[in-house]
Amino acid sequence: QVQLVESGGGLVQAGGSLRLSCAASGRTISSYTMGWFRQATGLDREFVAGIGWSAADTDYADSVKGRFTISRDNAKNTVYLQMNSLKPEDTAVYYCAGFRGLLRTLIRAPGLMESWGQGTQVTVSS
Repeated sequence: QVQLVESGGGLVQAGGSLRLSCAASGRTISSYTMGWFRQATGLDREFVAGIGWSAADTDYADSVKGRFTISRDNAKNTVYLQMNSLKPEDTAVYYCAGFRGLLRTLIRAPGLMESWGQGTQVTVSS
């Protein structure tokens, strides 16, 4: 079982940047497809970004394309989410998740994820 711990959240002004990290332990995530999801108060959880095990494949929600970048360092067993040009509507709890499957499945069926982190709060002020 992989344990995931997110960090890097906080309060930032609109237009600012944050870098989230997701550190894995328990086993290597080099064969895992990893993703970031978020859930704002009163709303459903939504997909933000995903990355395949080799990092060659990535995908993003339309709302974050061009502003967010997902990456991974398998040597450090860590996944990152660089968030630039943040907007108030990006305010949410951000979760890291992963599983040994396809990127398109991560996007379409997040309920199949094997591991989830506890989440980190991101608040963007206007």
